[in-house]
Amino acid sequence: MEYEISYDTQVILPIKENKSKIIEENDEYYIDNSPINILEHSCEYFGSSYEGRKEGTKKLLGITHKSPIIVEETRKIIFFPTMSPENKNCVWINLEKIEKYYEVDHKKSVIEFKNGDVLEFEISIGSLSNQILRATRLKYVLEERINLKEDNN
Repeated sequence: MEYEISYDTQVILPIKENKSKIIEENDEYYIDNSPINILEHSCEYFGSSYEGRKEGTKKLLGITHKSPIIVEETRKIIFFPTMSPENKNCVWINLEKIEKYYEVDHKKSVIEFKNGDVLEFEISIGSLSNQILRATRLKYVLEERINLKEDNN
């Protein structure tokens, strides 16, 4: 089964090689594909490529590693990785679904999602805060460009 990321997708978790758990607002799926392959497929589904989206983030913000990715711009679906996307343990998180986050210990953090889900991740609070900041900056630049284009029409 191919899976396309949607506005409801909260998290893409690696389970084992080429298997992922998708957590949506009201559902969960197990997909026979890696998180990075799901991201790549979803970018293509929405008319771009993962590499193109990554290059877009680089051009907009100058970010070259652990880049947040605009999966689909009209609904502002932006995901960010918890570590290098090449790492098999990398989790992808939807910026828009986060309610709050906090530290568990120096290597773990918890995210509370808007729907009430609470998940613990292997990422320091500093790294998580940085990734959320970068994704938020990307969203802001995207919104500014959309608004500027609408104002010029």
